[in-house]
This record gives sequence, structure tokens and C-alpha cells, in this order.
Amino acid sequence: MADRPRRCAIYTRKSSDEGLDQAFNSLDAQRDACAAYITSQKHEGWNPLETRYDDGGFSGGSLERPALQALLTDIANGAIDIIVVYKIDRLTRSLADFAKLTETLDKHGVSFVAVTQQFNTSTSMGRLTLNVLLSFAQFEREVAGERIRDKIAASKRRGMWMGGRPPIGYDVKDRKLVVNEAEAETVRHIYRRYLELRSLNHLQTDLKQAGIRSKVHIGTDGRPFGGCVIGRGALGYILTGQVYRGIVLFKGELYPGEHPRIVPEDLFQEVQAALNAQGPGEAARTKRPSTSLLKGLVFDEDGIPLQVSHTNKKGRKYRYYVSATKMRGPTQAQDGFRIPASDLEKVVVQSLARHLRDQHWLDQTFKGHVDVTRFQRLTSLASNLANIIEEELAQSTGLIPIIIDRIVVAKKTIAIKVEPARLASLLLGKASDAEQFKQLIEIKVFGQFVRCGKEVRLVIGHDDAKDAKVDSRLVRELVQARQWFDDLANRRVASIADLARISDVSAPYISKKISLAFLAPDIAKMIVTGTQPMRLTPEALKRACPLPISWDEQRALLII
Repeated sequence: MADRPRRCAIYTRKSSDEGLDQAFNSLDAQRDACAAYITSQKHEGWNPLETRYDDGGFSGGSLERPALQALLTDIANGAIDIIVVYKIDRLTRSLADFAKLTETLDKHGVSFVAVTQQFNTSTSMGRLTLNVLLSFAQFEREVAGERIRDKIAASKRRGMWMGGRPPIGYDVKDRKLVVNEAEAETVRHIYRRYLELRSLNHLQTDLKQAGIRSKVHIGTDGRPFGGCVIGRGALGYILTGQVYRGIVLFKGELYPGEHPRIVPEDLFQEVQAALNAQGPGEAARTKRPSTSLLKGLVFDEDGIPLQVSHTNKKGRKYRYYVSATKMRGPTQAQDGFRIPASDLEKVVVQSLARHLRDQHWLDQTFKGHVDVTRFQRLTSLASNLANIIEEELAQSTGLIPIIIDRIVVAKKTIAIKVEPARLASLLLGKASDAEQFKQLIEIKVFGQFVRCGKEVRLVIGHDDAKDAKVDSRLVRELVQARQWFDDLANRRVASIADLARISDVSAPYISKKISLAFLAPDIAKMIVTGTQPMRLTPEALKRACPLPISWDEQRALLII
């Protein structure tokens, strides 16, 4: 007896378009072989779909193929149970892409079969073979990741500058730190004044009155940013910065740097002694390593930096990225941003990692700047770099300030400005590529700040406006709930029991789902515009019903 019907999609591919104009071509031959195999499995409930997924003239080295993308869309919509291909390499020639596809298929419970290679993931032997292949893919990723880490470590130990914005006192020329004499004198002045004042608070006030500001940086788009009052944290970094004595600090070890020192050794040591003499509080605050991944990288639309702020509530520590206007006193407390640090860091890291795994984004960013051979190597390493970047949330590896030039926060968007030359150099180790990139690459993330009780949280929808997609299933849930409520409110039906009988569902089901008629307006707007958080799926909405009456509680349950 046949099992339940299994919907089978046949996928075919040919690398060149030669011969595709013939009445019977390679794609037809592949399709016939796959159709014959499906027929042989009819007793298992296999049925071929009428939709054709044919990619003629597309390489297997990329997933950016129209028919394949249509196939993946139908898989996500639950329209396919099994993919049937002539050979595995018709699906992809890349082991890394194969692993990505397998992850997608597993997520949606879809199997695939290669009819000429006895490869069938609907059987135990096929799954075993698949796991072996994926183990090699994982091994390849880990080895490549180790190479990147080793490259960074070796460069640091040699005293090399690994990128990012230069500290005050230095500029970057030919990928090396060079002394900015005017700023270097400012740094030495800060050291000398601290010895006279012996207080970071007094030093900050003194520098502010003297008109001394932080370093002004010019982005590759020509816009200046920086030039603000130097905060206590920044002063602590300057006064304890090993870079100013010509040293590179890496994982607690000191290495001679390639750059010249700008603070004499005796002055540096005298300041360290003075900091320690002020007691553990002053010394610890200046020497404590920052746990904020994006420190010094976050700005608002006017180029004003967001500084890291720490608070302690009921014994629990909280970190925020706060606009300067909010840090100047209660009179301006309504201006600017106060963003939970973990929210913003997670968004930036995940978005950057997602783009590094996106073949299309890599095409747009690097093709035309990097030759074909090196581009293929770059794309394979980019996925491994994404894995390393995701580790930043748990343990900083120092990669974020190398790759990201700055992050611009607005009310409904976060723009991550990526430095493509640094990224290419990190992956390929070629400094010459830097001259080919004239501007930053922007990754735009859409989201909004939502108040939950006394807390403001950052809620993210999709990267880029084009990625915003309305989920018709979510919209249907809202429309149905409002229709049910409208029928009851206007007495078109007498009771939930009557409504259940008419709708052919159970009364408890309606009792749970009708709470969606009272969904918070901002969440409803996200759903109908397709900008809801990626975690807000129909399944998540179903689990949340019946919803709490409080909109704050709904936000905490569904989008935070």
C-alpha cells in the first residue's frame, strides 16, 4: 500500500546554453531520467509536480540561479516534499553551498535524490552519506577559520596595524600608522595635564575648556565625523594605551609595533604610577578592557558618536550605546538614542555574518575589483569569516573594527558601513586591492525602537527594503480574527459556539485566536507591511495565543 503522496520537484541544470535551442536537449534528458525514477517509486506515493525548474546556461558554482531560487521559494512555502536531480552536481558544485542547501532542506523536512548516484536522503544510508559529506564541509570551514585567526595573530605579533580607525595622534598611510604631529602633541599634553590634575573628571573639564576635542575622521564618502568632547572612557584609553609607546597589545601580550612611539617611556610610566596611586577605582576604570564590540563605531545621522554607558540595577549590570545629548544631563534626556548594547551588537554581528554568506552580495561588492580566480577563493573564505564574526558576541577577536568603518543609527534604520578593501585584504591578504575600492559598502537594516514597560528595545525587521516580504499567512490570521470579532460584536452570530459551527472549527480554537483582533497596532502594522521581526512566524503567533491584553506584554512575547 502506498504511503501518503510525496510531491516531487525535478531540478535540471546545464552550465552552458549551447544546444538548448534543440528540440530535445540536455535538460530534457535529465528530466526524463528523473521522471522515470519517480515513476519507479510510485508505490511509495511519489508524484511529479508539473512545475519545471530548469536552469539552462548557469554555473553550479553559485546559488544565484532563477530556477533554483524558485525551487527554494516553493520549498519555503511547503509545496515540495522531495527534490529529484540527475546528479548531485546539478544541484551545486560547491561543498559549502551544498551544506547550506542541506540546512534549508532539513529545516523544511524536504529530502533529495540523485537518481544516477544512489543518493537518497529519504533513506538511512542516504542520510549517513550526507552526514559524512557535511562532516568534511564542517572540517573545511574550521580549517579556513583557523587560517584567518592565525593570520591576524601573526600580524599582531609582528606589530602590524590590522586596520580600523587610527587613534588620536596617528594617521594611516600605506596600511601603517604614521604620526600626526599636531595630534601627537595633544596626546602628550593630555599625559602632562593628568600628572598635574590627578583626576580624570578634572582633566575632562580642563580639556573641554581648552577646546581640545576628539580626532576628526573623514569617511570614504567624504563626510567628517568625530571632533567631540573627549569622555572619561576615551581619556582612560589614551592614558593607558600601549599604542602610544610603540607597542601592540594582543591577548594580554605586548609586542614591538611597526609604528613610532609618541609618548616618552618615562612620561608613560609616571602616568601609570599616578593612576595606580589614585586607588583601585581610578586605575581599574582606565585599565578595564572594553566589553563593548562597537565602541567608537556608532554615530547618529549628524555624525555625533554614541558613547558606551554602564548602569547597575538591583545587582545586574546593563550596557547602552547613548547619544552625547543624553549623557549631558537630565535637561536633554529626551534627545538622542539610548540603545541596549546587546541588542545593537547582535543585530550588527548577525547582519554582517548573513551578508558574508550571501553570494549575491559578495558578487555586487567584489566582482570587477578582484579577478575571477581570487574571487572564487574569497567567497569560500567569506562564509568561514562569518562563523568567526558570530563568535564576537561571546569572545571579541577584534575583527569588527577592522571590517566596519562606522555604524549610523537613525530612528528606523541602522546603516552598517563596511570597508571592502579591508575585508578583501583580510580574506586574501593583498594590500594592493585597497586602491580599487573608492567608497564604503552600506548594509542597511530596518527596525524600530519599541517601549516595553520602562525598557526600550530594538526590534529588527529585514535587511534592506527589498527584503521586506509580507507573510500572507500572518495577514490571514489577523483578518480572520478581526472578522470573527466583528461578527460577534455586530451580533451576526449569537455565540462563539455558533461561530465555530459556521467556520467548521472548534470553539476553543476561536477563543484562542480571536485575541489577535486586539493585537498591538505597531505589531499589526509590521505584519501588514512585511517588516515584522524574522522570529515572528505564523507558528510563533499560534503558540502565543491567547494573547495577553497588555500591549507591552504582547511586544515582550512576540517581538523582543
